[in-house]
Amino acid sequence: MIETNQEFRQVLDMCRDLFNKKLHDYGAAWRILRIPSVTDQIFIKAKRIRSINEKGESQIAEGSSAEFIGIVNYGIIGLIQLALKPSIKADISNEEALALYDKYANETYELMIKKNHDYDEAWRSMRVSSYTDLILMKIYRTKQIEELHGKTMVSEGIGANYQDMVNYSIFALIKLEIEKE
Repeated sequence: MIETNQEFRQVLDMCRDLFNKKLHDYGAAWRILRIPSVTDQIFIKAKRIRSINEKGESQIAEGSSAEFIGIVNYGIIGLIQLALKPSIKADISNEEALALYDKYANETYELMIKKNHDYDEAWRSMRVSSYTDLILMKIYRTKQIEELHGKTMVSEGIGANYQDMVNYSIFALIKLEIEKE
């Protein structure tokens, strides 16, 4: 599991680096996004991954890896938005945004460690296409929770679904990197 922890951290660092670069270019413009909009952003990324997988080709230069990185970053943005509530403007500094990113990335990492212990590295035997399907399922669950205005009977809630989407995406990115080697 030490290898998983290291690989996970490396991928998370790569995602954070892109998030930081986009913060430089755009600031925290994403603060205006309401939760359903964050979910929809993740949805279009997951749909594109599945479309590329099913068609066997991409007409845009960026492949599936870029979309999985996007899911990681929007999943963490979603966790931030759940905690702060959306704003009508970019109301936090880049430094505050990065600190919040790190907070929710670390919480998601800690969840992965616990689940990976219990599931005994099962993710390594899964196909990348299964991660895509699981992410899409989590999106549909999230949309249903949003329709219910968060009033669920047994669900862990939107945040737990975002964390699972982030973790599945990081596992997919690890697997895609291993397949390249």
